[in-house]
Amino acid sequence: MKIRTLIVDDEALGRKRLRKLLETESECEIIGECCDGQEAVAAMRSFTPDLLFLDVQMPELNGFEVLAQLDRKRLPVIIFVTAYDQYALKAFEARAIDYLLKPFEDERFYQSLHRARAYIDGQQSNQFNARLENLVNGMSLRPKPITRMAVKTAGRIIFIKTSEIDWIEAVGNYLNLHIGTEAHLLRGRISELEKRLDPAQFFRTHRSTIVNLDRVKEFQTLFKGDGVAILKNGTRVPVSRSSSQRLQSLLTPKL
Repeated sequence: MKIRTLIVDDEALGRKRLRKLLETESECEIIGECCDGQEAVAAMRSFTPDLLFLDVQMPELNGFEVLAQLDRKRLPVIIFVTAYDQYALKAFEARAIDYLLKPFEDERFYQSLHRARAYIDGQQSNQFNARLENLVNGMSLRPKPITRMAVKTAGRIIFIKTSEIDWIEAVGNYLNLHIGTEAHLLRGRISELEKRLDPAQFFRTHRSTIVNLDRVKEFQTLFKGDGVAILKNGTRVPVSRSSSQRLQSLLTPKL
């Protein structure tokens, strides 16, 4: 019987790497890929996979928040995929739940898959279910959001409060931090910065843009479900179709 496998990772390269490795295993059948927590919850409920490769830090919901929304009695075998250092990962080892630490070697992947296969075969399923439930109930690895950033420019270091940032755009290997009429370039990837920002204040509207929710004045729907967020200073920031509904929900006051 094929091992029905679901891949959940917010980075396209991460999903591609897992897919290529899984395609070398004839007993594994990839039934889907998800790029954020909300997609993962929907896919889990629809497809009920046997094996789940689950990123820890993602947009919408992190890995543990995904598990918290699911029926604990119907969870698949889970291999966490994470960029956390080995000290933080000791908690995973203590509960006999496997993980892949990015960047990982092929050999480490196959070791993890072999362990998962043992769980699926029923050799340790009872232990796995109990320890996974303890993990979901007792752990949350979302780090404290950053409140200040340092930008080097012209021999100086400028310290910026994240609350002052209006919006952020990816420009090649750099991030452009827009603050009023100023813009500061910072080397980095938007997916990594997104994980470090406060999700209650910042929202990724598009693959290349993040907005400070406090700066959004208006939202307009465009053709085919895409949209644009208009900031208080008049800047128009693109919003993808997949992010439009979520952004409107975040901006709508709860009564």
